[in-house]
Amino acid sequence: MTASLTFSACSRWLIALALALLLSGCEASLFAGLNATDRRAGIETERGVTFDAQHALKLDVYRPAGITHAPLVVFFYGGSWVRGERAWYRFVGTALAAHGVIVVIPDYRKYPQVKMEGFMQDAARAVAWAHAHAQALGGTANDVFVMGHSAGGQIGALLATDPSWLTPYGLRPDDLAGFIGLAGCYDFMPIPASEKDMLGMFGRDAASQARAQPVRFVQGKEPPMLLLQGTADHEVEPSNAVSLAHALQAQHEDVTLKLYPGVSHNALVFALSRPFHRDAPTLDDILHFIRAHPAAAQAAVR
Repeated sequence: MTASLTFSACSRWLIALALALLLSGCEASLFAGLNATDRRAGIETERGVTFDAQHALKLDVYRPAGITHAPLVVFFYGGSWVRGERAWYRFVGTALAAHGVIVVIPDYRKYPQVKMEGFMQDAARAVAWAHAHAQALGGTANDVFVMGHSAGGQIGALLATDPSWLTPYGLRPDDLAGFIGLAGCYDFMPIPASEKDMLGMFGRDAASQARAQPVRFVQGKEPPMLLLQGTADHEVEPSNAVSLAHALQAQHEDVTLKLYPGVSHNALVFALSRPFHRDAPTLDDILHFIRAHPAAAQAAVR
């Protein structure tokens, strides 16, 4: 299914500025600007909650005030598995919480501190924490979604396809209410020799790299999936989302693939922030997917 989009002149200028800040290494300034324009009333925020004391890992929670039985989304941010901070993505938490969704945004260890085993264990632990605390946060354990952008999409998709990561916590991929991928890395073998960091975290041999490919683990026991992708994405090729969608369809799985014409890699997630919200229907499509889940249909998803 394809959506038709038109960028305004203002939006193009904002995106150009955002890309310039990213390329110059001023990511903290960029995200501070995004978050400064996205303050919303009626949202309770709990920051710096420890979910892994051993590794000093924390998460932030955004939830609609006074809500009960709400769907819960665990969001993994991108950053090429080497950078990023949960505080940068407050605009994601507030955008969804403003529509009746609880959002948990955890940090995870990065390369070169850890390789794939490390950050995947962190991600699984964060999901297990959200599952165990869902009711206390105003949600339900059977209505926990996983969502990720870019590298975070790879992390979330691997949790939703490879059962080995959640098994230590008594969970399976199909215990998740759904997976929402925003320009995720799902099928990226072989890793080019020029990608030194990726080779370091995922390995140089084919067997090691295969463990990082969500598409390799599809077996018909996955949760419903929504895959969002911009066709103008030059960081993560749209073929990643297409490949995963085809693998799921071959197993007769519940998957929705949406390709947004002319939308770039960062514009896809920036569309969750008010300055960019007209550039892609990211928020509307995410909310529609969540509302379609049986448990979410009983909650106050606005």
